Amino acid sequence: AGMPQTLSTSNMVTPGSLGPPPTEPTDGEQAGQPLLDGAPSSASLDMLIQHLVPTADYCPEKAYIFTFLLSSRLFIEPQELLARVCRLCVEQQQLDKPVLDKARVRKFGPKLLQLLAEWTETFPRDFQEESTIGHLKDMVGRIAPCDEAYRKRMHQLLQALHQKLAALGQGPEGLLGSDKPISYRTKPPASIHRELLGVCSDPYTLAQQLTHVELEQLRHIGPEEFVQAFVTKDPLASTKPCFSDKTNNLEAYVKWFNRLCFLVATEICMPAKKKQRAQVIEFFIDVARECFNIGNFNSLMGIISGMSMSPVSRLKKTWARVKTAKFFILEIVIPFFSLLIKDIYFLNEGCANRLPNGHVNFEKFLELAKQVGEFITWKQVECPFERDPNITHYLHTAPIFSEDGLYLASYESESPENQTEKERWKSLRSSILGKT
Repeated sequence: AGMPQTLSTSNMVTPGSLGPPPTEPTDGEQAGQPLLDGAPSSASLDMLIQHLVPTADYCPEKAYIFTFLLSSRLFIEPQELLARVCRLCVEQQQLDKPVLDKARVRKFGPKLLQLLAEWTETFPRDFQEESTIGHLKDMVGRIAPCDEAYRKRMHQLLQALHQKLAALGQGPEGLLGSDKPISYRTKPPASIHRELLGVCSDPYTLAQQLTHVELEQLRHIGPEEFVQAFVTKDPLASTKPCFSDKTNNLEAYVKWFNRLCFLVATEICMPAKKKQRAQVIEFFIDVARECFNIGNFNSLMGIISGMSMSPVSRLKKTWARVKTAKFFILEIVIPFFSLLIKDIYFLNEGCANRLPNGHVNFEKFLELAKQVGEFITWKQVECPFERDPNITHYLHTAPIFSEDGLYLASYESESPENQTEKERWKSLRSSILGKT
């Protein structure tokens, strides 16, 4: 078998299939038409934006706010959307008039603040630019004369936003500079080489620490990154493409998953004696079982992927030493994060964002919102275990072999079995060890 399916974000970016330019709204498009209960399967972007704008008697549903804010970034930059929403509020509520209709503004104010609270809470990164904060302050400045409580509410909202952005700014630990695989030169002498079992020999403890790392990684992924990862420029939109550094936490997560696979394989291929290699395999099977018991399926899959890599799976004499009772865990295959990414990918791949009449495919966005909504619930789990910095540091920084390094270590442990392996071994010895 080849290397296992490691994740990559480059193969997640999909071209949107797009139709001709938008047409004028059709008769079926009255603004009063509900967009969630029996939502229309499509609508023009302008109509969808109008549906986001609160009035004195109308407040968009929470589910609609999430669905539209999540997916609208395929067509319009969030900053531009915010500016348009604010402009529509000012026009419709006549907030630029010298005398305001106080009774009306008092009905409208709380609904506007509700929308802004949902937006800043769920998509804080949309407010990283100063101009966006300017829009918020401007709107509150306009409605505050009718009720000073609005200013206080906005102050709380901005404080919460500020804290969220500060926390997100720190980024998850250990993803800088530690993912450069080392090439296999010589196995370090036992006295120098620190292996994982030396740092943590209890499978349950390691499963807990892996859970810490997983949740720490996931906490930094914004829901919008799932949509952003699939964005290609919408030819109908005037804005610049959305796909840039906006998915770096999702990519960092993918890097962590791949690192875990390679770390597992490295730890197994390192020891010189097959008895020790078999012990490391047994240890990882126990860790995988503990991950399963805790419900940490991401690390479970990372460990299984690492053990399934060819340089590990070819070590027949080593595997022969592994107690067979341990194997059942390896047969469990569980839905996990990369499957969520794949679902979102196929959903994106399989449906056009715009229909031939230029309408936005709203049905698809409801499905997307459902998927990403599940992810949000999941990433809010508080980690119930104490963090052990010693172990998490090792997980993030321990050297890992490159793919070639793993093969070489594997061949040095158990000699090649066939011609292809012999030739590969020979070429690796000359390229990595400089031996002929």
